Amino acid sequence: MSERHPAAGEASRPPHNRRRLLGLLFGIAAIVLALDVVTKSLAVAYLAGEPPVKLLGGALYLVLFRNPGAAFSLATGLTWLLALLAIVVVGVIIWLAPKLRSTGWAVGIGLVLGGACGNLVDRIFREPAPLQGHVIDFLSVFAPDGSVWPVFNLADSGIVCGGILVVLLSLLGYDYDGTVSRRRSKQDRAEQEGGSPRPNEDES
Repeated sequence: MSERHPAAGEASRPPHNRRRLLGLLFGIAAIVLALDVVTKSLAVAYLAGEPPVKLLGGALYLVLFRNPGAAFSLATGLTWLLALLAIVVVGVIIWLAPKLRSTGWAVGIGLVLGGACGNLVDRIFREPAPLQGHVIDFLSVFAPDGSVWPVFNLADSGIVCGGILVVLLSLLGYDYDGTVSRRRSKQDRAEQEGGSPRPNEDES
């Protein structure tokens, strides 16, 4: 069994702090989206038809790649489905946002939201058709052809970084609503089974 306790300064946040969390979430999402749109536009303008640009001694290459599928070139024939899934993800995040009481979760979800919107913009507005647009990827590590790691973009980076942060917070017991999950110790369980009153942890 587990107990959930308010994290200090999280669950009891006043309304103005909740608005601050929403501002943080959507502000990060807007920055990721803006950077993604700008860098993709520059990639299309300067990398189309050009050889890969080698940076950092070959640790990074700039190369234009139009991806009809998901990461690792999966589901290349289901572009429309990927677009619909992205819309669902964005909708869920927007629905969850007012319930947030954790700064860490706001940052993580903001990164995911910005990345999801960035790739969704491509799928809706880029060729060949709405909901079937190819995502612009242009970053390749250690090889110009994506053979070491799939070619990606800033939206992908936002999704991955935000996802890792959310997973880490979950593993550490920090929940999106500002509570902290803690496992009861054997002594706590023994005291409860013996009928002894358990001390209030919040007062310790």
